[in-house]
Amino acid sequence: MTDFLGPAVRIRVRTGVVLVVAVVLGLAMFCWPLFVSGAAASGHTADAPFIFMATLPVLILIVLAELSSGGVDAKALALLGVLSAVDAALRPLGAGTGGVELVFFLLVLAGRVFGPGFGFVLGATSLFASALLTGGVGPWLPFQMLASSLVGLGAGLLPGRVRGRWEIALLAAYGVVAAYFYGLAMSMFTWPFLAGTSALDFVPGAPLGTNLHRFLVFTVLTSTLGWDTGRAITNLIAILALGPAILTILRRAARRASFRP
Repeated sequence: MTDFLGPAVRIRVRTGVVLVVAVVLGLAMFCWPLFVSGAAASGHTADAPFIFMATLPVLILIVLAELSSGGVDAKALALLGVLSAVDAALRPLGAGTGGVELVFFLLVLAGRVFGPGFGFVLGATSLFASALLTGGVGPWLPFQMLASSLVGLGAGLLPGRVRGRWEIALLAAYGVVAAYFYGLAMSMFTWPFLAGTSALDFVPGAPLGTNLHRFLVFTVLTSTLGWDTGRAITNLIAILALGPAILTILRRAARRASFRP
């Protein structure tokens, strides 16, 4: 049955503009090594990642504040707290074993039901809570939070009228793509720190094509064939097996919470 539930976190025009700007700036913070050339790249290889580590949390906080200003009621906050806690508890069950990570499939399903704004916030809070739970707090955390937020945001932007088996197939396919996207983003975060240590690492000032080729080979060998594929398979199996039941539960919760357009 098609429902007409509104998003749990409303996105106004101004909020949408802030969100788009934040996504563009966030992606730029990931991909800066590919687009800075010559002396600028050589001069900022050491300090740029640390500058972004300091500014990215501020960017995320600005987006979260803007999203909350659009009207997040107590029911949405309660759902956010519950789902963040569940996601944080799921992460230690598989992390560290062949890329098996259970945190993302629930994020995809919740973003699908509660909308892109909720998915963005849940992505950030889930990774933050799980980092506190597992002792994973470090300079990588803001980048993990942003990458996860983009996964939740994308799930909320998928075509809304698809239902039934086609919806599960769509979400499963998205879960696979999201797994590889997350791994690609985190590889890009790591890559500049390894400048000059091997033949595949970042070369400050090298042409875009050269560094892009180095990065793609680097991420395929160190992440895509291992961790990312394990994460993709986990998302695929979890969404196919548990997706219908969890979607039903989440949509029932959304109806009771009365999130209306």
